[in-house]
Amino acid sequence: MRSDAVLRWAPYVAIATVIALDVLAGPSFGILPLLTLGPTFACAYGSVRRTALAGVAALAVAVLSAAYADRLGTRSLNVTIVTVAAVTGAGMLLARARLRRERELADVREIAETAQRVLLRPIPRRVRDLSVAVSYTSAFTEARIGGDLLEVFATPYGVRMLIGDVQGKGLGAVEKAAWVLGAFREAVFDERHLAGVGDRLETTLSRQLEEEEFVTAILAEVHANGILLLNHGHPPPLLLGADGTIEWIEPPSEGLALGLTSLGWAPPKPQQVRFGPGDEILFYTDGVIEARDRHGTFYPLAERARLLRGLEPQPALDRLKDDLLAHVGGPLLDDAAMLLVQRRHHPH
Repeated sequence: MRSDAVLRWAPYVAIATVIALDVLAGPSFGILPLLTLGPTFACAYGSVRRTALAGVAALAVAVLSAAYADRLGTRSLNVTIVTVAAVTGAGMLLARARLRRERELADVREIAETAQRVLLRPIPRRVRDLSVAVSYTSAFTEARIGGDLLEVFATPYGVRMLIGDVQGKGLGAVEKAAWVLGAFREAVFDERHLAGVGDRLETTLSRQLEEEEFVTAILAEVHANGILLLNHGHPPPLLLGADGTIEWIEPPSEGLALGLTSLGWAPPKPQQVRFGPGDEILFYTDGVIEARDRHGTFYPLAERARLLRGLEPQPALDRLKDDLLAHVGGPLLDDAAMLLVQRRHHPH
């Protein structure tokens, strides 16, 4: 990569720049000690060997420059040699420690990503008469770790779905997400009614979460007559009708998030919504609607939902995700997950 090449040559560019300035300014300015920039740059980005090579190059250039200017044996040259040698030695130690930390971080990242893949298994793109698209963007862009969770299953009771948002971020949020997903994957086939699935999730989380910790979630069940929703304190989904309409699916009453048994938790009211052929429903987490641009303007999801029109679900959702990232103009401050479900006109 171009950036890697720049970093690789930066120590030697610094050394060459110092020598050029020394020649132009003359020995009276005493800028040769700035040759320490060479091994300093090398230790910040390179290996122990590269740091040593940069230090040797700086020392050789300092001696050659002094010989050319008839300054061998002078005090200023001796100070320069001692300074460059000391900085090179210290830089080699720092480079060694940095590389060790980078290896440890890479190991932790690999373990964390493996755990995330186990938790967020690949969701099928076709489930009975549904087309499904998924987008997941973590606030931890390097490690791709987040606390948002998605799941879709075809069960004897209909296609059941879960989208949730665990309070917090990072590995702690992943651990909580594991509890939710584990309970959902077990209950979704055991419980005849969707409310029973929600009760199982609440029972599990009430045993695991600390006080004031919670998980917002929407449980959904698609059947022949439409889609049934249970909203546990989660942002309302968007319904994109086949006739071109776009509307929020506000819950009939405010429901508490999962894990808030101490506040008098009660199951939310079931909500039956039309969901016919050609209709789409977009589930998302608050990282989407709370994403802001540099002026502090929230992402206008309802307005931008038109980007989902005219394409297959996954390309359409990818386009919406790109628009979200362009709106923010940088890394997201919170995890952002989206689940787009389209009902096809024919089951096959």
